[in-house]
Amino acid sequence: MRRPLLIALSAGLLAGCAADNPDGTWINQPIIDSARQGGPLREALLAHGPNLEWRLDSQRGLATYSNGFETPEGRLAAGEPGHWQVSYQGDYQENLDLQGDQLVQQASTYGPEQHFSRPPHQAEDGAPIGSSFEWALYDAYLGGEWTIRQGVGEGGMVLFHPDGRLEGLPGAERYALCLAGDCASMAGEHDSLWLQLGQQGASWIFERDGDQLRILQALNQSAPDEVPSFRPGRQAWLLQRD
Repeated sequence: MRRPLLIALSAGLLAGCAADNPDGTWINQPIIDSARQGGPLREALLAHGPNLEWRLDSQRGLATYSNGFETPEGRLAAGEPGHWQVSYQGDYQENLDLQGDQLVQQASTYGPEQHFSRPPHQAEDGAPIGSSFEWALYDAYLGGEWTIRQGVGEGGMVLFHPDGRLEGLPGAERYALCLAGDCASMAGEHDSLWLQLGQQGASWIFERDGDQLRILQALNQSAPDEVPSFRPGRQAWLLQRD
């Protein structure tokens, strides 16, 4: 009876270690779940962000997060079981807790409590941090088949692939949603995306309402020597998700 008991105890210890292992990629699933409802992307980011993704490596004692425009790297150290602290220069810390299948970033003077989950699709080795989050967001927010109801190519089908490829929208073969940084500042209160064909691309304003997606020109209302400030222009396309 002693050997089965030892095996059971060993299995329990291994399971406990696995449960306390934070290593790997974690994405902000609440942002994705909120965006999936089909409302403004900016509202989902403001409600559940600002951090989009964490990458943790307890063996090397490293932790990096992405908020869409910066990727600070800190020192990761274990505390009590399931509790981890990330320290940065300047006496700045973040506290992370493993709660079941979630990683919880505790509220601090730098931001609210945020929740992260394992990504359904792991970015390839060497991909920039944030890539796993973007793949999941693009798939949830723009996945499926869209029909051009108004605009050039009316009646055609459009596919937004989660890797940034774009099919069926005349004049564009790649896209990227603006999540933070300069593009968000330039768009103000509006959602924006980048559409590109070959080496040429431009910013556009978009409005999402359920299964409808309006893509509008982004008109720069700043002077030539000022930072661009975009406002919505005329509608270029109205897409309907089937």
